[in-house]
Amino acid sequence: MVEQARQNQPVGTRMPQTDADMCKAGELQWLVGKRRSEIPVPVDVVNRRVACTTCPVTEDYSPYRLNIFYNQQTGLIERVSCG
Repeated sequence: MVEQARQNQPVGTRMPQTDADMCKAGELQWLVGKRRSEIPVPVDVVNRRVACTTCPVTEDYSPYRLNIFYNQQTGLIERVSCG
């Protein structure tokens, strides 16, 4: 019901959603629990990071960067998120 109210706001009053999936992580949630070898080869490697959950990564945040984190011991993907 809340989502319907958001969509039916008068023209010019819509505010952008702050929780927008700018890196499209939602499209790859099916990878969670799969082997890291199943990660599709990206067209745009600039905005994708694949790292183990215990590996050091930079702490800079980019809502456009897709992060895929896997368990180093099992090779299973644990998290897909923006950042």
